[in-house]
Amino acid sequence: MIGAVRLRRCLVAVATLSITMLFPAASQANDELIKLQDDPNQWVMWGGDYSGTRYSSLDQINAKNAKDLQVAWTFSTGVLRGHEGSPLVLGDTMYVHTPFPNKVFAIDLKTKALIWEYVPKQDSSVIAVMCCDTVNRGLAYADGKIFLQQADTTLVALDQKTGKVVWKVVNGDPKTGGTNTNAPLVVKDKIITGISGGEFGVRGYLTAYNIKDGSVAWRAYSTGPDDEMLVDPEKTTEMLKPIGKDSSLKSWEGDQWKIGGGTTWGWFTYDPELNLIYYGTGNPSTWNPSQRPGDNKYSMTIMARDADTGMAKWLYQMTPHDEWDYDGINEMILVDKKFKGKDRKLLVHFDRNGFGYTMDRVTGELLVAEKFDPAVNWATHVDMETGRPQVVDKYSTQYNGEDVDTKGICPAALGSKDQQPATYSPRTGLFYVPTNHVCMNYEPFEVSYTAGQPYVGATLSMFPAPDSHGGLGNFIAWDAEKGEIVWSLPEPFSVWSGALATGGGIVFYGTLEGYLKAVDEKTGKELYRFKTPSGIIGNVNTYMHDGKQYVAVLSGIGGWAGIGMAAGLEGDTDGLGAVGAYRKLSDYTQLGGVLTVFALPN
Repeated sequence: MIGAVRLRRCLVAVATLSITMLFPAASQANDELIKLQDDPNQWVMWGGDYSGTRYSSLDQINAKNAKDLQVAWTFSTGVLRGHEGSPLVLGDTMYVHTPFPNKVFAIDLKTKALIWEYVPKQDSSVIAVMCCDTVNRGLAYADGKIFLQQADTTLVALDQKTGKVVWKVVNGDPKTGGTNTNAPLVVKDKIITGISGGEFGVRGYLTAYNIKDGSVAWRAYSTGPDDEMLVDPEKTTEMLKPIGKDSSLKSWEGDQWKIGGGTTWGWFTYDPELNLIYYGTGNPSTWNPSQRPGDNKYSMTIMARDADTGMAKWLYQMTPHDEWDYDGINEMILVDKKFKGKDRKLLVHFDRNGFGYTMDRVTGELLVAEKFDPAVNWATHVDMETGRPQVVDKYSTQYNGEDVDTKGICPAALGSKDQQPATYSPRTGLFYVPTNHVCMNYEPFEVSYTAGQPYVGATLSMFPAPDSHGGLGNFIAWDAEKGEIVWSLPEPFSVWSGALATGGGIVFYGTLEGYLKAVDEKTGKELYRFKTPSGIIGNVNTYMHDGKQYVAVLSGIGGWAGIGMAAGLEGDTDGLGAVGAYRKLSDYTQLGGVLTVFALPN
């Protein structure tokens, strides 16, 4: 169970504390983070812990008193567009980030005064090559530094106390479509970050930089030759079998892998005991499947890599030869629990393609692959022997061909769940998942590649799923062993906020209209709601300060679902098809950029 994992981690932290004191260099920065993640008073990384569970044991706010919650304080970021991610909380300081231009604020939690503010100088031309709004998903901390991954791909290390730049390094090239939106993750003496730009033909990669000076430790590409991908043909496995020599190159036609996508703009998790980093790769380029025959390995793939070398231990491609833009970048949640009566180290992933996967994270064995939205129709099921989804011809854009509008595909390209992270509660053993309930029409067309120009090759329109359950979204509780929905709450719009489970028996999430909601972990019964100044696509977190528990969330409509409002788009097929589906959002909320913090009354 998670509690046992936390105890072991705590013992590891204590055992290594003397080493850290003797050798305070950044060589083992995650020793500090392992200790800090076990302190529920703080929130030190995007998922609350290395496992990405987004669970807090704090229980001062509970199912009985949640109805009494009220706003404790607020902070305006001064920036519009989509506010994804969540603040970090370290001791008496909160660190808040914004969309482009990616400001960072350090706020004194005692006085609510600004300690420092960092405002990057970025060329505004980068906005034009950001796919689906100018979002940023958060900061990282280690070794007295706050790490920011800017939109223009500059990775910056800021002094925690002053906000001064310690070092910075360029991770990509916006002139060829490379940008960044992800939250980095510190692992040992390295800071891990990805790259965006799959819609511009960027070849995806994951990079580890040394936190001391920003030098490159290793870089692993998603596609291409084995040595550049950091895979071993005999030792790296998929479905428990060696992948073989040149497995990626053989799955592409010619040199198309060089502009093949598989970008890494999502979330990263880490198992200190196994020393493995887990993440997913995005869609292949272009969106027109007819132009890239083959499985297009290793786009749409779960990766498990050694933190020291970057070498892949195992991988699993969820959607070979993607025909629908079902990016595989959603978070990999790591839990230790019983599976069919045996203790297992599990990885649970809710993919855009609509399937919820449960895997053995040591070996990469596929244990469960079931639909977490009953509307999913592009595939009947996943073959558990081969791991391949069984595609339905009627909804296959490859089968129907170029310049044919394939209608009624469920889910839409933004998936049954996009980047908005789920949460896990060891109290119930359930996962709580913010979902979309949206379908689409998809018409691929031939497109040529020009560096720095869109390389999409498809026209999309989106709409509510036929069995809409009342709207465009649902918030669900999921049993990852059985592969079943336990309960489901319909929402008028997609739930684009990251969820939070707590020791108080509550699960929190936000809605696109702007409501923060608290629901009972066992039944889904609503316990509290409050309408914040703008739509919520941020991730709820919690912390304790001066003996009082607080719940915080960023509001600021945007992201792919809110791109119409955020960027002023009006055509139904604008925003890669999202604008038409979410047109009514403007009846419920407006642009904003506000941090709202909640607490019980004194």
